[in-house]
Amino acid sequence: MQAVLYVAHGSRVKAGIDEAIEFIETVKPKINIAIQEICFLELAAPSIVEGVEACVAKGATHIAVVPILLLTANHAKQDIPIEINKAKERYPDITFTFGRPFGIHEKLIESLHERVLEKGAKNNREIDILLIGRGSSDPSVELDLRLIADTLQSRYHYSKVDVCFLYGKGPSFEKTLEQLKKERHKPVYIVPYLLFTGLLKIGIQKKIEQQGYLANQVVLCDCLGYDENVRQVLIERVKETIYSYRESVSNG
Repeated sequence: MQAVLYVAHGSRVKAGIDEAIEFIETVKPKINIAIQEICFLELAAPSIVEGVEACVAKGATHIAVVPILLLTANHAKQDIPIEINKAKERYPDITFTFGRPFGIHEKLIESLHERVLEKGAKNNREIDILLIGRGSSDPSVELDLRLIADTLQSRYHYSKVDVCFLYGKGPSFEKTLEQLKKERHKPVYIVPYLLFTGLLKIGIQKKIEQQGYLANQVVLCDCLGYDENVRQVLIERVKETIYSYRESVSNG
């Protein structure tokens, strides 16, 4: 019997956990699968192995593992597979199919544009944007976010779209802020490329204030968040993960 296991990142903030669960619950009715469970990579329960246990307890024989992650980094390449391997040792007769993170998707780029419009921006050709990624030690994260930035700029004709990160490889947010102050002649719209709007966004706001920026110099937009476009991308990822397994079985 088919099951879907949604793997959210997890958060130290209860509101972040609640927000992720609420979002996934809106997706479940769009997926015609009886067994659908939610788990977390870290910082929250149930764990991935516990999520697998819940699926098996309901009769699952095949589990589509769908990560709710924006970009492909070590979480998707290493951490989730490690946990699934632990589950495989416990349940050797269960088969697993891995879904893709959201990745570079036109709907998410559209949402980034919407976050800027929400702040009253009008003339795109005079607007500079700074995308802030969570960050990773995986260099592919910087490459992917830069491609997202380039696509956002070319599609919506912004003056400039640059990227920085809260940690990991690539330009740091703090150093980028310092540099902006030296060369800033017009407002920059900062968009956190994050799903949850909790502690990280608060930290971003504090760093902007510490730099002494005025409201007309830096405009902090809402995070990417769990909007309808994000919902559609997750539905797409779930369906393609299920389809890839069914196709492999039919071709096998």
